[in-house]
Amino acid sequence: MAQRQIVIIIVSVLVLLGLLPAATYVLAGYALRPAGEVFAPLRLALVRAAVLIGAVAAILVEGLGAAHALRPRYLVLTWSIATLLALAGAATRYLRDGHPPALGERIRRAWAGIGRPERIMVAALAVVFVAELLIAAVSPPNNYDSQTYHLPRIEHWVQQRDVDLFATRIHRQLTLAPGAEYLLLHLRLLTGGDALYNLPQYAAGLGCALVASRIAGQLGGSPRAQVLTAFLVGTTPIVVLESTSTQTDLVVAAWVACVATLVLDELRRRTGPTGVALLGLATGLVALTKENGLLAAGPLLIIWGVAQLRQDAPRTRSARAGIGPAVLRWLRVPVRTVAATVVILVLAGAVAGPFLARIAGEYGNPLGPVYLRDSISMQRHDAPSVLVNALRIGHTALNTPLDPLDDAVAHGIERLSRAVGVNPNDPEITFWGSTFPTSAWHPDEDKASFPVEGALVLLGAGFLVARPARRVPGRYAVAVRAHAAAFWLALILYLTTIKWQPWGNRLILYLLVLGAPLAGLWLDAVFRRRPSPKSRASSPDRPSSPDRPSSPDQPSSPDRPSSPDRGGVGPGGAGRRAASWLAVAALVVSGCAGWLTVGYGWPRRLVGTGSVFTVDDLQARFQRRPGWRAGYEWAAAAVRASGAHRVGLVQNSDTWEYPWWILLPGRRIEAEQSLVPDLPPVRSNQVDALVCVETPAVCGYYVPPGWRLHMRGDIGYALPDGR
Repeated sequence: MAQRQIVIIIVSVLVLLGLLPAATYVLAGYALRPAGEVFAPLRLALVRAAVLIGAVAAILVEGLGAAHALRPRYLVLTWSIATLLALAGAATRYLRDGHPPALGERIRRAWAGIGRPERIMVAALAVVFVAELLIAAVSPPNNYDSQTYHLPRIEHWVQQRDVDLFATRIHRQLTLAPGAEYLLLHLRLLTGGDALYNLPQYAAGLGCALVASRIAGQLGGSPRAQVLTAFLVGTTPIVVLESTSTQTDLVVAAWVACVATLVLDELRRRTGPTGVALLGLATGLVALTKENGLLAAGPLLIIWGVAQLRQDAPRTRSARAGIGPAVLRWLRVPVRTVAATVVILVLAGAVAGPFLARIAGEYGNPLGPVYLRDSISMQRHDAPSVLVNALRIGHTALNTPLDPLDDAVAHGIERLSRAVGVNPNDPEITFWGSTFPTSAWHPDEDKASFPVEGALVLLGAGFLVARPARRVPGRYAVAVRAHAAAFWLALILYLTTIKWQPWGNRLILYLLVLGAPLAGLWLDAVFRRRPSPKSRASSPDRPSSPDRPSSPDQPSSPDRPSSPDRGGVGPGGAGRRAASWLAVAALVVSGCAGWLTVGYGWPRRLVGTGSVFTVDDLQARFQRRPGWRAGYEWAAAAVRASGAHRVGLVQNSDTWEYPWWILLPGRRIEAEQSLVPDLPPVRSNQVDALVCVETPAVCGYYVPPGWRLHMRGDIGYALPDGR
């Protein structure tokens, strides 16, 4: 009994240590609350804290790694100091501001400020998030890519106490951006295991919904538009699935959303030092997590730059009187905007630069070796090839359970491809080894499509980029059009640079989150009744209750509609009613899809066969490949029984390495193959045992004389004779 109590105490302490970053985040969010009048200050505080804590975590990994000091003791010390500093900042802010309204009071006011339909959506979304949290907390990490490279790279870093490159057969452990894994590395060193690994993606999914709703409000959306936006993001099947995993797509989507909301805050004002710093750090986090996110961050920063240049123009005109031509030419130079841009690039480089420098130093390009770039990036950019690539990506993203419809569309795309002289499976526009089409509607975290949400985003982005003033108050039209233009530009950049691949739906999650506010705005406009001519003439933009704040998390805005207009239906009323009913049906389908996904998604589900409550730890880890479990356990048991401490590893480029780290705790595992010319692998005579996931011929090649190889299928081990 005493032993059990000791174990419980140790586990509790480790969990508390793992929650140090979360405690720091909460305290930092309180301390970083905006002081002035700003839209949705609570959500902005969460964005600020997330960017700051994420950047600190990344820089801390690089700094400790440079000192070869990635050890638990140093992480516990630094996070303890960070928590104390955040606590001091929060206390200072509390004393300066007095007694702010309690969180419960804010929630009550927010609940009172929305209608019954919005309350239903909020409640349904809250239950989905609670169910996701339950799955994320109970299930061990079992994502396929995580078993191959996301999580093994963390174990190598822990083993070598830095994040330098290491010998490996799986190049993705080295070459793909590690931002999300840096966050997991902190949890690994603080807790000693992977029990909390699913929580960063869960937090990113929740953050995507909250930040997207804030963007909708920044673009003139009513509380209903904000709720619609959050509902669409939160119930998208692939968002639900990834929110309980150790994938990285939601993390980069969250960072892109942070860049977007920070940019929108600065469209009508000069960006101060805090805003510049946050934009730089957020951009660096995008680059460090997944480079394709820069295809959206780039257009957003261009919008920011143009807005800042417009702030320079009045000052230049006012300074013309009495100033000579030479001085005037110097004044025309947007010094402050250029300086702010330089600071953004420097801060982004401070976050992502060390990793990119390592990759560039080894491969001559910050994007990695040629074979990696060619496997992902388009090699053809002629119009027919881009068209075919776009159609295939759209077909996979909007894939439905209606097989006859999907097959007909796929056949049409294939016929069109050949008609314009493009092979629909040309390796120059198709990921290696893949064949179009693929079925993607199943609730699988690697492929799940989002036909309803994707269609609503495209419709909203199309209508709002064309005529935004018809759907939002006039003063927001420019911002809406700019955001819609950034979405379309990011989408075009993706379609022209990234090859089609069966699991490409994961890669465009950041586009879904970026476009969801546009869908929310459009849906809100569809649900609003058209005002009568008399009411339009008297107040075209004013809501029915301008004196009531639309939400406790946002200041009152006389231009932001807070309730449906009460005018007559007017001309075209039947069409508007039909559109409203179609929109309601789409939302119901989206909500049901989210619920079914959280219940029956794969490889983690709440109920049914394979539920997270009915499988043991190892069974859950091998949920994707249950047939591999026996072989891994058999080989690992033999190696443990031999007393081997240093274990050599042989595998191919897509096998699972992480189970060896789970089944062989306390051993030093080193690769006997290396794709890095400057990093030779460990030799067979330097290890005590060998584990292998390859063909018997390949495994036998690495077995030294005097050793015996044992194989079960393509999984085996080798030990010296007599052990």
